[in-house]
Amino acid sequence: MAIVEKVIDAPPQQVFDVLADGWTYSDWVVGTVHVRQVDDTWPRVGSQLHHKAGPWPFSLQDASTVLECDAPQRLVLKAGLWPAGEAIVVFHLEPVDGGRTRVTIGEDFAAGPLRWIRTKLNDLVLHQRNKETLRRLSDIATRQKADR
Repeated sequence: MAIVEKVIDAPPQQVFDVLADGWTYSDWVVGTVHVRQVDDTWPRVGSQLHHKAGPWPFSLQDASTVLECDAPQRLVLKAGLWPAGEAIVVFHLEPVDGGRTRVTIGEDFAAGPLRWIRTKLNDLVLHQRNKETLRRLSDIATRQKADR
């Protein structure tokens, strides 16, 4: 499992509010280029957001499903990208001094060809992707803090 963490200068609820807004996923999840639809119940367990990933004209349409939600500490998603496969993505939010949040993201391929061809190179790419994802999440969460 590729695990990345970052301390964000915003409290856990404020960071979780970004996770709870499915319409923002294409703004901070690297590789997601368009969110097509978000269930009204997002991020309750079983709810989905429907997205496109990858560059045009090779974009793939799929959905991500909430497997666990314990706001504002934890969110677990099954992220689909068939025919490439699917991944389990775990966000863990922990308060730290000064009203900040340590966000940990863990991601592992759960099904499909990406799971079968897993290599150190894949893990490195996933690690770098998730570092950028957390950097973008931080930008949005801290911008919301400044707006309040």
